[in-house]
This record gives sequence, C-alpha cells and structure tokens, in this order.
Amino acid sequence: MKVIELPGLWEKEKQAQERSHEYNLRLPLEDAARVAALAELYPDRSETDILNDMIAAALDDLISQAPLKDRLAEQKKS
Repeated sequence: MKVIELPGLWEKEKQAQERSHEYNLRLPLEDAARVAALAELYPDRSETDILNDMIAAALDDLISQAPLKDRLAEQKKS
C-alpha cells in the first residue's frame, strides 16, 4: 500500500488486525496535531490506527524501492 492510498482505506469499513508488538512513540507537537486532525476527519479510526497504517504504508513504499529491495532480497537468500 502507498501512503497516498490511506485516505481511501480510512473511508472503508475498519477491519480487525492482530497487533503483536508495541512501541512507545514520541512525536513532535506539530505531527501529533496532524495525527489528531486525521483522527477527527476519520472518526472510525483512532490515532493509533492511523499511525499503524501510516507506518505500514511507509514501510511498503520504502522496501519496494531499489536498491533497498535488492538488499532485502539478498538478505533473505542468506
């Protein structure tokens, strides 16, 4: 998924997802306000949901780019 696709995802019905790891995240005040504003725009999504989706989309975007994609493929072969 790409970051640009997230608003479309947030407009759809929320699906349950298993979360197996927890992180403590500190955001600058401006970023926290942006996340809060997104949660207000999409009331079916919590701030945590929005952050989870944003991180997942950013990771998908990042690992789909060469040369990182190639390095990860090489690492899997090892």
